[in-house]
Amino acid sequence: MPFVRNLWYVAAFTDEIGRTMMERTICNEPVLMYRRENGEAVAIGNRCPHRFAPLHMGKLIGDTVHCPYHGLVYDHQGQCVDNPHGKGIIPKGCAVPGYPLMERHGLIWIWIGDTERVDESLIPDFSCLTDTRNFATCKGVIHMQANYELITDNLVDLSHVEFLHEGILGSEAIKRGKHIVKQTGLTVQSDRWCPDGLAPPAWDAMFGNYGKPVDHWLNMRWDPPAHMLLDVGVTPAGKSRDEGIWVYGTDIITPETETSSHYFWGVSRAYDLDKPEAGEVWEKAIAIAFDGQDRPMLEAVQKMMGKDSFDEMAPIHIEPDTGGLRCRRVISNLLKEQERAQAA
Repeated sequence: MPFVRNLWYVAAFTDEIGRTMMERTICNEPVLMYRRENGEAVAIGNRCPHRFAPLHMGKLIGDTVHCPYHGLVYDHQGQCVDNPHGKGIIPKGCAVPGYPLMERHGLIWIWIGDTERVDESLIPDFSCLTDTRNFATCKGVIHMQANYELITDNLVDLSHVEFLHEGILGSEAIKRGKHIVKQTGLTVQSDRWCPDGLAPPAWDAMFGNYGKPVDHWLNMRWDPPAHMLLDVGVTPAGKSRDEGIWVYGTDIITPETETSSHYFWGVSRAYDLDKPEAGEVWEKAIAIAFDGQDRPMLEAVQKMMGKDSFDEMAPIHIEPDTGGLRCRRVISNLLKEQERAQAA
Protein backbone atom coordinates (compact mmCIF):
# COMPACT_ATOMS: atom_id res chain seq x y z
CA MET A 1 0.00 0.00 0.00
CA PRO A 2 1.53 3.34 -1.02
CA PHE A 3 1.42 6.43 1.17
CA VAL A 4 1.11 10.03 0.02
CA ARG A 5 4.67 11.27 0.28
CA ASN A 6 4.55 15.02 -0.20
CA LEU A 7 2.60 15.87 2.93
CA TRP A 8 3.50 16.53 6.54
CA TYR A 9 3.07 13.73 9.08
CA VAL A 10 3.20 14.11 12.84
CA ALA A 11 6.23 12.25 14.17
CA ALA A 12 5.95 13.15 17.87
CA PHE A 13 4.88 15.70 20.40
CA THR A 14 7.68 18.23 20.91
CA ASP A 15 8.26 17.15 24.50
CA GLU A 16 8.86 13.55 23.40
CA ILE A 17 12.12 14.51 21.68
CA GLY A 18 15.26 15.27 23.67
CA ARG A 19 18.87 14.22 23.94
CA THR A 20 17.87 10.57 24.17
CA MET A 21 17.48 9.04 20.70
CA MET A 22 13.93 8.02 19.85
CA GLU A 23 12.87 5.71 17.05
CA ARG A 24 9.47 5.60 15.36
CA THR A 25 8.42 3.97 12.11
CA ILE A 26 6.48 6.33 9.83
CA CYS A 27 4.96 5.17 6.54
CA ASN A 28 7.23 2.10 6.66
CA GLU A 29 10.28 4.37 7.10
CA PRO A 30 12.46 3.66 10.17
CA VAL A 31 13.09 7.12 11.63
CA LEU A 32 15.49 8.21 14.37
CA MET A 33 14.86 11.54 16.15
CA TYR A 34 16.85 13.54 18.68
CA ARG A 35 17.77 17.10 19.56
CA ARG A 36 21.12 18.57 18.69
CA GLU A 37 23.12 20.30 21.39
CA ASN A 38 21.64 23.62 20.22
CA GLY A 39 18.10 22.26 20.86
CA GLU A 40 17.16 21.73 17.21
CA ALA A 41 15.08 18.60 16.60
CA VAL A 42 16.37 16.45 13.73
CA ALA A 43 15.35 13.20 12.07
CA ILE A 44 17.42 10.74 10.08
CA GLY A 45 16.97 7.18 8.90
CA ASN A 46 17.32 4.60 11.66
CA ARG A 47 18.78 1.77 9.54
CA CYS A 48 22.54 1.71 9.01
CA PRO A 49 23.25 0.91 5.32
CA HIS A 50 26.20 -1.31 6.26
CA ARG A 51 24.52 -4.28 7.95
CA PHE A 52 21.14 -2.65 8.72
CA ALA A 53 21.64 -2.20 12.45
CA PRO A 54 19.10 0.06 14.21
CA LEU A 55 20.99 3.25 14.95
CA HIS A 56 18.86 4.12 18.00
CA MET A 57 20.63 1.26 19.80
CA GLY A 58 23.92 3.16 19.39
CA LYS A 59 25.32 6.29 21.01
CA LEU A 60 24.58 9.97 20.57
CA ILE A 61 27.87 11.82 20.97
CA GLY A 62 27.62 15.55 20.42
CA ASP A 63 25.42 15.86 17.35
CA THR A 64 26.55 12.58 15.77
CA VAL A 65 25.07 9.10 15.95
CA HIS A 66 27.42 6.14 16.34
CA CYS A 67 26.24 2.82 14.95
CA PRO A 68 26.12 0.15 17.67
CA TYR A 69 27.33 -2.60 15.34
CA HIS A 70 30.53 -1.39 13.64
CA GLY A 71 30.90 2.19 14.84
CA LEU A 72 30.15 4.11 11.63
CA VAL A 73 29.30 7.71 12.54
CA TYR A 74 26.46 9.77 11.03
CA ASP A 75 25.80 13.48 11.33
CA HIS A 76 22.43 15.14 11.91
CA GLN A 77 21.76 15.20 8.15
CA GLY A 78 22.34 11.45 7.80
CA GLN A 79 25.77 11.59 6.14
CA CYS A 80 28.47 9.18 7.29
CA VAL A 81 31.31 11.32 8.61
CA ASP A 82 33.61 8.68 10.08
CA ASN A 83 34.58 5.08 9.28
CA PRO A 84 36.74 3.69 12.10
CA HIS A 85 37.92 0.74 9.97
CA GLY A 86 40.89 0.29 7.64
CA LYS A 87 42.10 3.57 6.15
CA GLY A 88 38.91 5.31 7.21
CA ILE A 89 37.60 5.67 3.68
CA ILE A 90 33.87 6.32 3.74
CA PRO A 91 32.14 3.99 1.27
CA LYS A 92 30.19 5.59 -1.56
CA GLY A 93 26.54 5.94 -0.66
CA CYS A 94 27.16 5.52 3.06
CA ALA A 95 24.31 7.68 4.31
CA VAL A 96 20.83 7.44 5.73
CA PRO A 97 17.92 9.69 4.75
CA GLY A 98 17.66 13.11 6.36
CA TYR A 99 14.09 14.29 6.91
CA PRO A 100 12.93 17.92 7.13
CA LEU A 101 11.21 18.66 10.45
CA MET A 102 9.00 21.50 11.64
CA GLU A 103 8.03 22.25 15.23
CA ARG A 104 4.59 23.80 15.33
CA HIS A 105 1.65 23.69 17.74
CA GLY A 106 3.57 21.49 20.17
CA LEU A 107 4.05 18.86 17.46
CA ILE A 108 7.01 17.57 15.46
CA TRP A 109 6.02 17.45 11.79
CA ILE A 110 8.09 15.34 9.37
CA TRP A 111 8.27 15.49 5.58
CA ILE A 112 8.99 12.10 4.03
CA GLY A 113 8.63 13.17 0.39
CA ASP A 114 10.62 15.21 -2.11
CA THR A 115 12.65 17.74 -0.12
CA GLU A 116 12.36 20.24 -2.99
CA ARG A 117 8.59 20.29 -2.49
CA VAL A 118 8.52 21.04 1.25
CA ASP A 119 5.59 23.39 1.87
CA GLU A 120 5.04 24.74 5.39
CA SER A 121 1.60 26.05 4.42
CA LEU A 122 0.35 22.45 4.31
CA ILE A 123 0.57 22.14 8.10
CA PRO A 124 -3.00 22.47 9.47
CA ASP A 125 -3.89 24.67 12.43
CA PHE A 126 -3.68 22.90 15.78
CA SER A 127 -2.76 26.03 17.74
CA CYS A 128 -5.25 25.10 20.47
CA LEU A 129 -2.65 22.62 21.74
CA THR A 130 -0.32 25.44 22.81
CA ASP A 131 -2.82 28.25 23.44
CA THR A 132 -2.59 28.28 27.24
CA ARG A 133 -4.54 31.53 27.50
CA ASN A 134 -7.78 30.08 26.15
CA PHE A 135 -7.38 26.34 26.70
CA ALA A 136 -6.10 23.73 29.11
CA THR A 137 -4.81 20.66 27.28
CA CYS A 138 -4.12 17.02 28.03
CA LYS A 139 -2.61 14.76 25.40
CA GLY A 140 -1.09 11.37 24.62
CA VAL A 141 -0.16 8.76 22.01
CA ILE A 142 -1.95 5.47 21.40
CA HIS A 143 -0.47 2.74 19.20
CA MET A 144 -3.07 0.89 17.15
CA GLN A 145 -2.74 -2.26 15.06
CA ALA A 146 -5.01 -0.84 12.37
CA ASN A 147 -4.70 0.99 9.07
CA TYR A 148 -4.80 4.77 9.39
CA GLU A 149 -7.78 5.17 7.02
CA LEU A 150 -9.85 2.77 9.13
CA ILE A 151 -9.17 5.03 12.11
CA THR A 152 -10.13 8.07 10.01
CA ASP A 153 -13.42 6.38 9.10
CA ASN A 154 -14.09 5.85 12.79
CA LEU A 155 -13.43 9.47 13.74
CA VAL A 156 -15.18 11.17 10.83
CA ASP A 157 -18.24 8.92 11.27
CA LEU A 158 -19.54 10.32 14.53
CA SER A 159 -22.68 8.15 14.52
CA HIS A 160 -20.85 5.16 16.02
CA VAL A 161 -20.68 6.76 19.47
CA GLU A 162 -24.32 5.77 20.08
CA PHE A 163 -23.35 2.12 19.80
CA LEU A 164 -19.65 1.56 20.48
CA HIS A 165 -19.59 4.13 23.29
CA GLU A 166 -23.07 3.41 24.65
CA GLY A 167 -23.54 4.78 28.15
CA ILE A 168 -20.56 7.14 27.82
CA LEU A 169 -20.57 9.32 24.70
CA GLY A 170 -23.72 8.12 22.94
CA SER A 171 -27.22 9.55 23.12
CA GLU A 172 -30.57 9.31 21.38
CA ALA A 173 -30.04 12.86 20.09
CA ILE A 174 -26.84 11.83 18.29
CA LYS A 175 -28.68 8.98 16.58
CA ARG A 176 -31.27 11.37 15.13
CA GLY A 177 -28.81 14.24 14.59
CA LYS A 178 -28.35 15.98 11.25
CA HIS A 179 -25.14 15.08 9.40
CA ILE A 180 -23.59 17.52 6.93
CA VAL A 181 -20.41 16.89 4.88
CA LYS A 182 -18.70 19.57 2.81
CA GLN A 183 -15.29 20.02 1.21
CA THR A 184 -13.12 23.06 0.60
CA GLY A 185 -9.96 22.30 -1.33
CA LEU A 186 -8.41 19.26 0.36
CA THR A 187 -10.18 19.92 3.67
CA VAL A 188 -13.26 17.86 4.52
CA GLN A 189 -15.74 19.00 7.18
CA SER A 190 -18.01 16.33 8.69
CA ASP A 191 -20.48 17.86 11.16
CA ARG A 192 -23.28 16.39 13.27
CA TRP A 193 -25.85 18.69 14.90
CA CYS A 194 -27.90 17.13 17.69
CA PRO A 195 -30.34 19.67 19.16
CA ASP A 196 -32.76 19.50 22.08
CA GLY A 197 -31.93 16.15 23.64
CA LEU A 198 -30.34 14.79 26.77
CA ALA A 199 -26.56 15.04 26.79
CA PRO A 200 -24.46 11.86 26.56
CA PRO A 201 -23.74 10.59 30.10
CA ALA A 202 -20.10 11.68 30.11
CA TRP A 203 -20.97 15.16 28.90
CA ASP A 204 -23.86 15.49 31.36
CA ALA A 205 -21.52 14.63 34.24
CA MET A 206 -18.95 17.19 33.07
CA PHE A 207 -21.76 19.75 32.78
CA GLY A 208 -22.57 19.35 36.46
CA ASN A 209 -25.20 16.60 36.04
CA TYR A 210 -27.38 19.10 34.18
CA GLY A 211 -30.11 16.56 33.38
CA LYS A 212 -32.04 18.85 31.01
CA PRO A 213 -32.18 19.05 27.18
CA VAL A 214 -29.07 20.42 25.51
CA ASP A 215 -27.84 21.19 22.03
CA HIS A 216 -24.88 18.94 21.19
CA TRP A 217 -22.51 19.52 18.30
CA LEU A 218 -19.74 17.37 16.89
CA ASN A 219 -17.87 19.14 14.06
CA MET A 220 -14.87 17.34 12.59
CA ARG A 221 -12.29 19.01 10.33
CA TRP A 222 -10.08 16.64 8.31
CA ASP A 223 -6.93 17.44 6.34
CA PRO A 224 -4.88 14.83 4.49
CA PRO A 225 -3.48 12.41 5.23
CA ALA A 226 -5.28 12.08 8.61
CA HIS A 227 -5.11 15.31 10.60
CA MET A 228 -8.42 15.88 12.42
CA LEU A 229 -9.68 18.55 14.79
CA LEU A 230 -13.03 17.98 16.52
CA ASP A 231 -15.06 20.92 17.80
CA VAL A 232 -17.47 19.29 20.26
CA GLY A 233 -19.61 20.47 23.14
CA VAL A 234 -23.00 20.84 24.80
CA THR A 235 -25.02 23.89 25.84
CA PRO A 236 -28.54 24.37 27.23
CA ALA A 237 -31.06 23.91 24.40
CA GLY A 238 -31.40 27.09 22.38
CA LYS A 239 -28.50 28.87 24.11
CA SER A 240 -25.12 29.99 22.71
CA ARG A 241 -22.12 27.70 22.99
CA ASP A 242 -20.52 30.11 25.47
CA GLU A 243 -23.20 29.13 28.00
CA GLY A 244 -22.16 25.50 27.82
CA ILE A 245 -18.89 23.55 27.83
CA TRP A 246 -16.84 22.58 24.80
CA VAL A 247 -13.44 21.31 23.73
CA TYR A 248 -11.22 20.99 20.70
CA GLY A 249 -10.25 17.36 20.24
CA THR A 250 -7.00 16.72 18.37
CA ASP A 251 -7.05 13.41 16.48
CA ILE A 252 -3.95 12.97 14.31
CA ILE A 253 -3.20 9.57 12.81
CA THR A 254 0.25 8.81 11.44
CA PRO A 255 0.66 5.54 9.53
CA GLU A 256 3.33 3.25 10.91
CA THR A 257 2.80 0.46 8.40
CA GLU A 258 -0.13 -0.63 6.22
CA THR A 259 -1.78 -2.19 9.28
CA SER A 260 -0.57 -0.11 12.23
CA SER A 261 -0.73 3.53 13.24
CA HIS A 262 0.34 6.15 15.77
CA TYR A 263 -2.66 8.02 17.19
CA PHE A 264 -1.77 11.46 18.61
CA TRP A 265 -4.69 12.77 20.66
CA GLY A 266 -5.29 15.93 22.60
CA VAL A 267 -8.22 17.52 24.44
CA SER A 268 -8.10 21.32 24.72
CA ARG A 269 -10.94 22.43 26.96
CA ALA A 270 -12.31 25.96 27.00
CA TYR A 271 -13.70 25.71 30.54
CA ASP A 272 -12.38 25.14 34.08
CA LEU A 273 -8.91 26.15 32.96
CA ASP A 274 -7.73 26.39 36.55
CA LYS A 275 -9.05 22.98 37.59
CA PRO A 276 -6.62 20.11 36.87
CA GLU A 277 -9.30 17.61 37.87
CA ALA A 278 -11.27 18.60 34.74
CA GLY A 279 -8.33 17.40 32.64
CA GLU A 280 -8.13 14.19 34.65
CA VAL A 281 -11.77 13.48 33.79
CA TRP A 282 -10.91 13.74 30.10
CA GLU A 283 -7.85 11.53 30.44
CA LYS A 284 -10.03 8.84 32.01
CA ALA A 285 -12.67 9.27 29.29
CA ILE A 286 -10.02 8.88 26.57
CA ALA A 287 -8.64 5.77 28.25
CA ILE A 288 -12.10 4.20 28.26
CA ALA A 289 -13.43 5.36 24.88
CA PHE A 290 -10.35 5.53 22.66
CA ASP A 291 -7.99 2.98 24.14
CA GLY A 292 -10.60 0.68 25.68
CA GLN A 293 -13.31 0.70 23.00
CA ASP A 294 -12.16 2.22 19.68
CA ARG A 295 -8.77 0.51 19.61
CA PRO A 296 -10.01 -3.07 20.25
CA MET A 297 -12.76 -2.64 17.65
CA LEU A 298 -10.49 -1.19 14.99
CA GLU A 299 -7.83 -3.83 15.61
CA ALA A 300 -10.52 -6.51 15.34
CA VAL A 301 -11.70 -4.99 12.05
CA GLN A 302 -8.14 -4.98 10.73
CA LYS A 303 -7.73 -8.62 11.74
CA MET A 304 -10.97 -9.57 9.98
CA MET A 305 -9.75 -7.85 6.80
CA GLY A 306 -6.55 -9.88 6.80
CA LYS A 307 -4.28 -8.89 3.93
CA ASP A 308 -7.09 -7.58 1.74
CA SER A 309 -7.40 -3.86 1.09
CA PHE A 310 -10.50 -1.83 1.86
CA ASP A 311 -11.53 -1.72 -1.81
CA GLU A 312 -10.87 -5.43 -2.31
CA MET A 313 -13.26 -6.16 0.54
CA ALA A 314 -16.01 -4.28 -1.38
CA PRO A 315 -17.75 -2.92 1.75
CA ILE A 316 -21.33 -1.76 1.70
CA HIS A 317 -21.93 1.86 2.69
CA ILE A 318 -24.51 3.65 4.82
CA GLU A 319 -25.29 7.36 5.29
CA PRO A 320 -22.80 8.04 8.12
CA ASP A 321 -19.97 6.84 5.85
CA THR A 322 -20.26 9.99 3.69
CA GLY A 323 -17.47 11.89 5.46
CA GLY A 324 -15.03 9.00 5.57
CA LEU A 325 -15.61 8.18 1.91
CA ARG A 326 -14.94 11.79 0.96
CA CYS A 327 -11.63 11.65 2.85
CA ARG A 328 -10.72 8.39 1.13
CA ARG A 329 -11.44 10.01 -2.24
CA VAL A 330 -9.04 12.86 -1.47
CA ILE A 331 -6.28 10.38 -0.53
CA SER A 332 -6.98 8.31 -3.65
CA ASN A 333 -6.70 11.37 -5.89
CA LEU A 334 -3.44 12.43 -4.22
CA LEU A 335 -2.00 8.95 -4.75
CA LYS A 336 -2.99 9.03 -8.42
CA GLU A 337 -1.26 12.40 -8.83
CA GLN A 338 1.80 10.93 -7.12
CA GLU A 339 1.83 7.94 -9.48
CA ARG A 340 1.56 10.23 -12.53
CA ALA A 341 4.43 12.38 -11.28
CA GLN A 342 6.64 9.35 -10.67
CA ALA A 343 5.87 7.96 -14.13
CA ALA A 344 6.66 11.26 -15.89
